[in-house]
Amino acid sequence: MEFQQLIESITPEIYNKLKSAVEVGKWPDGTQMTPIQKDNTLQAIIAYDALHKPEEERVGYVPPKKVDEPCDSKKGPGPDDEQPVKWQE
Repeated sequence: MEFQQLIESITPEIYNKLKSAVEVGKWPDGTQMTPIQKDNTLQAIIAYDALHKPEEERVGYVPPKKVDEPCDSKKGPGPDDEQPVKWQE
């Protein structure tokens, strides 16, 4: 089965079980997840989110900074943002 077919076959119930397994590090039966299993499961969760959820509801979503914040990537530097560098010896 191709990865995309696998993701498309995941139901919301299975998605919630996979997400819970990654959160606690164990499968529903109590078996510890291996690092490879965690990695693969997390990839499936991210792919499922990208296919079924709006960006704001996806795992790992970080909202953009507000426009008036100096680090906002959309705003860019302005003349008031420039500050001279002072060297100390």
